[in-house]
Amino acid sequence: MSNQCEVVGKKAAGAPLGFFERYLTLWVFLCIIAGTLLGLGLPAAAQAVGALEIAHVNIPVGLLIWVMIIPMLMKIDFSALREVYAQRASMGITLFVNWAVKPFTMALLGWLFIKHVFAPWLPAAELDSYMAGLILLGAAPCTAMVFVWSNLCNGNANFTLTQVALNDLVMVFAFAPIVALLLGVSSIPVPWDTLLLSVVMYIVIPLAIAQFIRTRLMKRGEPAFQAVLTKVQPFSIIALLATLVLLFSFQGEAIVAQPLIIAMLAVPILLQTLFIAALGYWLNRRFQVRHDVAGPSAMIGASNFFELAVAVAIVLYGFNSGAALATVVGVLIEVPVMLWLVRSVNRSRNWYNRALAAA
Repeated sequence: MSNQCEVVGKKAAGAPLGFFERYLTLWVFLCIIAGTLLGLGLPAAAQAVGALEIAHVNIPVGLLIWVMIIPMLMKIDFSALREVYAQRASMGITLFVNWAVKPFTMALLGWLFIKHVFAPWLPAAELDSYMAGLILLGAAPCTAMVFVWSNLCNGNANFTLTQVALNDLVMVFAFAPIVALLLGVSSIPVPWDTLLLSVVMYIVIPLAIAQFIRTRLMKRGEPAFQAVLTKVQPFSIIALLATLVLLFSFQGEAIVAQPLIIAMLAVPILLQTLFIAALGYWLNRRFQVRHDVAGPSAMIGASNFFELAVAVAIVLYGFNSGAALATVVGVLIEVPVMLWLVRSVNRSRNWYNRALAAA
């Protein structure tokens, strides 16, 4: 890897958990309250915003989602892909967990809890939509926040950068087919045209824009790039929160009527997160991978690219859909659960390293 790439990797992975990210769960709760009150108090205004769409894509939300995603995708350095072979064992584990296990276990847990265990207490008309939202979450492994989790568990910066670049490359081609497959298996109609449009709008185009901006800024030097990235990063979280306010302005009535829906949707997401993290961590230990690589490898699968999941859910099923609500629940529990997993990885370092020493 070039020296420039190495410096970028260290700074990306070494960024601390910022003010917005640290209290993301609190901000999401406040957005739920604000959006719900807005929807109940000013329903006409909420409906007017929802009507601003072209080809079933809401214009305000589409713009907010680009502001949300592009700063995160600017962190991706595809030159890091040259390091894949050097980290082939853990890269293989990461790809296996992210794309051969995670989407399918999320669909299985969704089917178990949404279609069976909690079905009597959930709106029957929304069961398929809730399932679709969970499937979208399961098919979107983390892109940006993994840099933060890697830093907090003392992860290898270069590995983190490489695995994110590889994961995003795979996601461009694998996201739509996996989502379509699992929706079909779950007997949920697959809107192929809208799904492919979502991939183009919320993966391909933002990625191209982000990489164009990154390339131009890097020509002015890595410090200039980092300075701009630091300035634009808060806009990503602000755009996410604004999207959530709009989303809950449509969901407000349903949430007030059945507040336990959020808790029930959180159960399969929580179990999925814990299982995927444990599986990735154990597989890395089993294959004698260093601890500073195993940590970020486990984190990328456990965490979700929830911004993409929220965006696609809104485009496919609408603002007031169960799918959109399910993806937002993923946002709600992401930070506290991932912080607990980071602490678990750090506390188990000696246990992990004993297996390497005994080999």
